[in-house]
Amino acid sequence: MIFHMKKIQHFSIFIIVSFILFNCSPNKPESPAEPESQKIDRDLFGYYIPRGLTKTTEELAPGYVLFAVPRSPFMYLVNRKGEVVHQWKGNYETFGAYLLDDGSVIQGASDPDYPTFGFGGPYGRIQKVSWGGKMLWDFEYATEENIVHHDFTVLPNGNILAIAYEAKSYEEALANGRKPEMIPKSGPWLEKIIEIEPQGKSGGKIVWEWHVKDHLIQDYDATKVNYGNPGDHPELLDFNLGLPIPPAITEDSLDILKAMGKAERNQTIDNMGSDIFHFNAIKYNPELDQIVFSSPHLSEIIIIDHSTTTEEAASHHGGRSGKGGDFLYRWGNPQNYQQGDSTNRQLFGQHDVRWIEEGNPGAGNLTVFNNHPPSDVDFSDMGNSSSNYSIVYELSTPVDDNGNYIIENNKPFGPEKPTWQYMATDTLSFFSSFISGAQRMKNGNTLIDEGARGRFFEVTPEGNIVWEYLNPYHGDIRQPNGDPFSPMFMPYSSFRANFIPADHPAFAGKELKPIDPQPKVFEFPKPDKK
Repeated sequence: MIFHMKKIQHFSIFIIVSFILFNCSPNKPESPAEPESQKIDRDLFGYYIPRGLTKTTEELAPGYVLFAVPRSPFMYLVNRKGEVVHQWKGNYETFGAYLLDDGSVIQGASDPDYPTFGFGGPYGRIQKVSWGGKMLWDFEYATEENIVHHDFTVLPNGNILAIAYEAKSYEEALANGRKPEMIPKSGPWLEKIIEIEPQGKSGGKIVWEWHVKDHLIQDYDATKVNYGNPGDHPELLDFNLGLPIPPAITEDSLDILKAMGKAERNQTIDNMGSDIFHFNAIKYNPELDQIVFSSPHLSEIIIIDHSTTTEEAASHHGGRSGKGGDFLYRWGNPQNYQQGDSTNRQLFGQHDVRWIEEGNPGAGNLTVFNNHPPSDVDFSDMGNSSSNYSIVYELSTPVDDNGNYIIENNKPFGPEKPTWQYMATDTLSFFSSFISGAQRMKNGNTLIDEGARGRFFEVTPEGNIVWEYLNPYHGDIRQPNGDPFSPMFMPYSSFRANFIPADHPAFAGKELKPIDPQPKVFEFPKPDKK
C-alpha cells in the first residue's frame, strides 16, 4: 500500500524502535508503579488489542464507514454494528476510495511495476469499480518522469484532481536556486496537481495542471532564477525548504534493507531524499473553486486557485483570485515565509486536510489531522507527560468582504488558534505518527481515522467517544515475485476512512444487509516465545 513506502529512509528506524517500545510481546507485564486507573494503551499498531466494534451508543447518525483493507484489493463498507454490508474488489492493492452517486467507487491502486519512484507514496493507478465489482475505468499514470501519489479527489463534473511527482534533474534543481547540499544526486521529485478527464476504459486526458516549480523563490544565489526575499512573498515557496538529504549509505547497506523489506525496489543510493515536499492530501471546494493540499515536510496546508487556465496556473496572474497559481493561503508553519520562528509552528507532519461540507456544522472551515505536535507541552494536569500524541484541528480561515484570505503586514496568516480541537486527555491513547484523517459529520460529531492502528472513532464536539471500530482485516497481496509481504509493521493501518450517511444516493433502492459469511478476520501472529 502506498503509505507503507512513505518516508522509508526515516521510517524504518522509527518502526523498529516503536515496535520495541510499544509491543515487543503480547504478554509483556505492566509497570507495577502504574496505577490501574492510569493504565494507557500503548499499542501503536494495534497488534494484540480487541478489534472490530468496541464501542457504540444510542442515537448515532445512521450511516456507514468506507475503508480499504491493507494489502488487499477490497474496499469494505461497514455498518454501525461493525458488520461488512458491501465490498468492492479491484485487481490491485487499494488504499482509499470515494463513493459516487451511482454506487461505484473511484479508488487508488498500486501499480505493481511502476518505474523510478521508490518511496514517498507512489501508486500509479486510479480506477473506477462498479457496485457489482466490474472494472469500469483503469487509468495508469506511472512513467519514469511522473507518477500519481498519495491522494486524489473527485470533482463535481467527474474529473479527478490528483497529486503527482515530476522527477527533475540535479542540474534543473541547481539552476532554480536550490542549495547543492540539499539536492540528491539523481535530482528531486517536485510536486504537481493534475486534473484528469476519464476517457473510455483506460484513457485519461489532462485538462488542467499546476506545478510547484512555477511558484518558487530563493535567496541563496542571486545569479539563479527565482531570486528574492521569501519574507516578502508568502505567495511563493522557498525552494530551500523541505527535507534535507539523509545520510549517505552504501549499495550493500541498501541491498540489506531491501532484503529485509525496508526499502522499495526503485530506491537507490542516489535518490535518497528526492521526495522533498511530500504532498499527502488534496481536497476541492466547489463553491470557491479552490484546492487545498497538505505538505507534512513543510508542516503547512496551502490553498490555490483552480479557476485559472493551465497557462494562468503557471503564472502569477489570472483566475478568480487574480493571482494565477500562487498561494492564496497557507497555515501551520509561518517561519517558512519568515513570519515567525519555531515557536509559531502549529502543524507537525499533518495529514488529510479537508473543507467541512455545506450543511454540516462548521461548513467552510478546514479540518486537519496534526500527527505529532511537539513534546514540550505540559500535560501534567492530565496525569501524563508523554510526547506521543495527535490532535485534530478545525480551522476558520480569516477572509475579507470579498472572500480574499487576510494576511497583515509582518504577520502570518491566521487563525492564531484552532476553532475546535480533539485530543485524548491521556494523549497516548490517541496517536498516529503518520497517515490518518478526520471528517465532520452532519450531526456535528467528527469521524477520526487513527491510521496506524486502523482505528475509526466518532467524537462529539465535547470530545466524548460515542462509537469505535478497529479494522480487523488484512489481505494477502503478494510481492511481484510471488513472495508474501510481512504483516509487520502495520497490519491494520488505514490511509483514509470516510463516513457515508445512510441517505447517500448510492444506496437508493439497495438493501444493505451484512454479507454472509463475513470476511475472515486477521489475527496478528504472536511472537515465538523461544
